[in-house]
Order: sequence, then C-alpha cells, then structure tokens
Amino acid sequence: MGMTYFRRYRMELDLRGFRARWDHESLTDAGYQLIGFDEGLVREHAQAKYHSFFREIDADVFPCLGRRDGCLRLMREITSRASFVPGSTWLLRYRDRPGGRGMPVGTVQGLEQDGWGAIQNLGVTPEHRGRGLGRLLLNRAAAGFQAAGLDKMHLEVTTANTGAIRLYEQIGFRRAKVVYKACEIVG
Repeated sequence: MGMTYFRRYRMELDLRGFRARWDHESLTDAGYQLIGFDEGLVREHAQAKYHSFFREIDADVFPCLGRRDGCLRLMREITSRASFVPGSTWLLRYRDRPGGRGMPVGTVQGLEQDGWGAIQNLGVTPEHRGRGLGRLLLNRAAAGFQAAGLDKMHLEVTTANTGAIRLYEQIGFRRAKVVYKACEIVG
C-alpha cells in the first residue's frame, strides 16, 4: 500500500441565463430512454455507475466505484441525504431492439451544497460514449438545479480525464481551482 494524490479540477458553471438543451426525439429513435429519479431505480443507477467507472481512473480515486456493492452503497447514501436533488438525478436506459429489455447505460446524480448544485457522478458506459449522452445527462441535471432555485453548479474531475474536461468546457464550465484527492493504492 502506498499513498498517492490525484490532481482534480473543480469546474463551475453559472446557471443564470444557461439554456439546457437536449434532443429527446432522436434519443428515443436511437433506442434510449431517459428516466427521472425514482427510488425504485437505485439499483439501476448503481449498475450504470459501476459499468461506467470500474475500469476508469475514477475507481482508483474512489474505490467504491470499482465494486458493484460500493456503487449501490454510494447510490443509497447519495439519495438518503437531505441535500439530494431528485430533479438533477437521471438514468439512461438502452434497448437494442423494440420491446427488448432496457439496460442502464448512463447516470447522473445531484446534491445541493452551500447554495450550489453539485454533480456527484456523471457516467456513461464505454460502449455508449461519444453519442452526446453525457451532455444530455448533464443538461438535464442543470435544468433540475435551475428548477430547484440554484443558479450555479460545480463538479470535480480528475485532470487525466481529458474527454470529460472537454465536454464540460464545451457546455460552459470553467476550471475554478485545482484540488488534490489522497488515495491509498495497492502495489
């Protein structure tokens, strides 16, 4: 075991004047279904979270993301907080054929922290990336924060996650500061 530090950006977005955008019709035509938060979906959120993060650097930074039970425990912990924002929490399912069983392929959760909307985990499974789904989830979360009366939001991202950083900057987030997350690493 050794201690290492992961460099992360805190990224912020001013929601005043922000216009969330999404194309729900093309999403449905492509086999995707976007679902607002419901307590009965916690396991599906955890499944999407696990498959989005278990082989990524985020599972090193936050080991619970690398375990199925850790993702379920994390989802239960997030949704039980008084600061949980259900309107900023979304699940994305995919059906590969009409009438097929929908598989969870994306998730985002939101909390209110000190007057800010705080994204907890935005994840899309690797095989569904590059299709604008992360942008869709983030826009829906932003709209949920706006509906809750919040006028700014933030998230943290590991600096090595260049694809996510590029997405956040395209949406309008700016890098506010660098933070470090201490982690014990095996080997």
